[in-house]
Amino acid sequence: MKYLSDDEAVNALKYIDESIKISKNATCQRSKCGSIIVANDIIIGVVFNSTPQHLESQKRCHNSKDIYHKKITDKTCCIHAEQRAIMDALIKNPDKIIGSRLYFIRLDAENKPTTADAPYCTICSKMALDSGITEFVLYHNKGICVYDTEEYNNLSFQYDKYIV
Repeated sequence: MKYLSDDEAVNALKYIDESIKISKNATCQRSKCGSIIVANDIIIGVVFNSTPQHLESQKRCHNSKDIYHKKITDKTCCIHAEQRAIMDALIKNPDKIIGSRLYFIRLDAENKPTTADAPYCTICSKMALDSGITEFVLYHNKGICVYDTEEYNNLSFQYDKYIV
């Protein structure tokens, strides 16, 4: 992982700002998130988290995650913003996703961006790695952090051992 500075950081902030705008459309009651995938300074995938097909009938945000069996690995009702952005890029720009960069942001209850913790979602990290995305970007307290996607996936599986 590396923290961006100077022109790289300014350019990345442009995409983080776009992720913030899109995340405000999220329908999840627990967490509003947005993701953008960029290849060669062109946005190729952009989406927020929401229920499958945006169906209200699938909304379970009010349920405690403790009610689900341990075999249910993703206890949220929404499709993650990262998953949606990957699907969006694969549908609209399948020839551009390999070698791209994924930006992720989460908003707080007041729709303000929050800093990310350590990588932890193995569902999204595996999907990003498998689709050919080469870099995963999070906004940490120390600044904009870029992870090689393979490293991001490894760190996601070590979440309880890794501190940002």
